[in-house]
Amino acid sequence: MKSLSIFFALFTFTLASNSYATEPTNEQQKADEKVNTLEYKAPELKKPVIDPAKPDDTKVLGDETPKPVVKPKNKIEKAAAVAEAEKAVAQAKEALTAKQQAKAKQSRESLAVVEQLIKAYNARNIEEFIRVYDEDVEFYIFPNELLFKGKEKLIARYGLMFKKLKCIHSSPIKRIVHGDIVIDHELSETCSTDENVIDKRSELVSSYQIKNGKIIRVLFFR
Repeated sequence: MKSLSIFFALFTFTLASNSYATEPTNEQQKADEKVNTLEYKAPELKKPVIDPAKPDDTKVLGDETPKPVVKPKNKIEKAAAVAEAEKAVAQAKEALTAKQQAKAKQSRESLAVVEQLIKAYNARNIEEFIRVYDEDVEFYIFPNELLFKGKEKLIARYGLMFKKLKCIHSSPIKRIVHGDIVIDHELSETCSTDENVIDKRSELVSSYQIKNGKIIRVLFFR
């Protein structure tokens, strides 16, 4: 009997312990509800306040109408317009860097040399013609075939041609000037018997390299 009483006592204690472990307390339930609940409050959006008394200064790209050019009406306005244009040109020149200015100056000097050359060539003036060439000038046929070198051979070649032909005329069709290089696409016309009758006409492309006011290299494209 004593053993049976002990067995029932242990069985009752075990059931009580299991009931206590499986039933959550009120505090535990509140904690779980707090964890599992997502509280989110959306921010309130404020409406923009539009002042009807303030003018609408918003612009749409491309909706602006270009203003017509106002032409000067009298001499005073014309003079003012010219002065304004000259001022703009002066500002543009000042904006150029020293390197750009040097390159532009070099291009102008190179162009002046070639124009002097063409003038002497058309006049068949051998003295003025050779004056623009360096003593050791080199003549090439593209890409790098040396034709001749030096003023002596230049005089022998062109001096004879100037004496033989009755007229020579070269005019640029298109010209490119960049620093010390001038490239001419030119029309050449010659008269062999009568100075009033052109019997040969051809187009040539020549490149001139200028240094210190003299042509140092000529390249013919054929």
